[in-house]
Amino acid sequence: MILFIRIKDGQPFEHPIFEKNFYEAFPNVDVNNLPSDFARFERVERPEVGIYEVMISNEPTYKLIDGICKDVWHKRDLTDAEKSSKQQAVIDAFNAREQASNWAAWTFDDATCTMIPPIPRPVPVEGKDIRWCGADNNWKELPTRPEGNYKFDFFAWDWVAL
Repeated sequence: MILFIRIKDGQPFEHPIFEKNFYEAFPNVDVNNLPSDFARFERVERPEVGIYEVMISNEPTYKLIDGICKDVWHKRDLTDAEKSSKQQAVIDAFNAREQASNWAAWTFDDATCTMIPPIPRPVPVEGKDIRWCGADNNWKELPTRPEGNYKFDFFAWDWVAL
């Protein structure tokens, strides 16, 4: 997809237009030798946002870079206060779960902003439901769920009727 944009006072003006629309709107302009009030436009994909980053805007700005106009995305690192708040929200949500004390041995990982177990989860095995058992501080296979309306009690390590 080929795009063009108008340049006004040395800056991108309005929005890019498709090649076909450009030819229709400006039939006398040679796209291989653009006058100074036009430039080719290249779309730049929105970048991934890191765990401790935030986009400043959901829309890019346009910038001339080496004679080609491009999308420029703006993101920033979270402030220390924002980072602490995000981390605390993850910890609070983790601790607010039903039977949360089952996972009391898990710790917060700053690098991933997640709670992690003291022992890595084993590789899944088809047909087995492996969960964390806080009483043993290890991973265990859940007993088979009975028919009917049940929920799992991590402290009893058994299914209980609702």
